[in-house]
This record gives sequence, C-alpha cells and structure tokens, in this order.
Amino acid sequence: MAMTDPIADFLNRIKNGQRARFDKVDIPASRLKTELARILKEEGYIKHYKLIKDNKQGVLRVHLRYSTDREAAVTGMERISKPSRRVYVGHDEIPKVLNGLGIAILSTSKGIMTDRDARANRVGGEVLCSVW
Repeated sequence: MAMTDPIADFLNRIKNGQRARFDKVDIPASRLKTELARILKEEGYIKHYKLIKDNKQGVLRVHLRYSTDREAAVTGMERISKPSRRVYVGHDEIPKVLNGLGIAILSTSKGIMTDRDARANRVGGEVLCSVW
C-alpha cells in the first residue's frame, strides 16, 4: 500500500520509539529521510543512523538519544508542510522554533537544511517540519 506522507511517518516512528523508550527504530529508507536523519544527528537529537541495504528500498536504522535519566532528547516534532497544504517561505520569513531553542527543517534549492543555515545562506524554501 502506498504511503501518503513518508515524512510524517518518519517523525511519528521516532516520536513513538522515544515514548516507548526503544534504543533504535527501523524506518523504510529514502534519500529525503536520510537527509532528515543527518540533520537530526548534527543537531544532537539522535545518536546516529545507519542505512541498511536490502533487495528493496533499504532500511534506515535510527539510534535514539536519551539523557542519563532516560528522558528523550526530542521533546516534540511537528509536520509543517503537508501533502494537502504546502508551506513555502522566503529567507526573511523563516520561522523560529521556540525562539531558537528548536529547529525548523527546510527543503531549499541548495538541499535540505536547518532554519539557521537557510538564513545564513539567504535562501527560502518549503518548511518540512519543526523539532524541539
């Protein structure tokens, strides 16, 4: 069965995995999901990720990060631009998540990047999601 919103599925699997206190979650892989995992790792929201090849599309194994008292590193995730309603912004309209404590992930003409990188490069695009 075809999935309508693979990015929302990616975010929900991470969110549900952290609520259940799993060490890792497996997600069907794609280049976009791999880039999202790269950004989450760079920003410190996950430990690391690994792309596992198989005869199909592959599996993205994401290792979740917790504090010493098993509190999740990700407090919340929200899908902004959806298949039913796309949200595009210019470089001067990029939203700040919790006054800079969280990140917004954008799909730009220069690739997938955080809101800080997009402001620094003065490039706008589609706001995919926000993480805090």
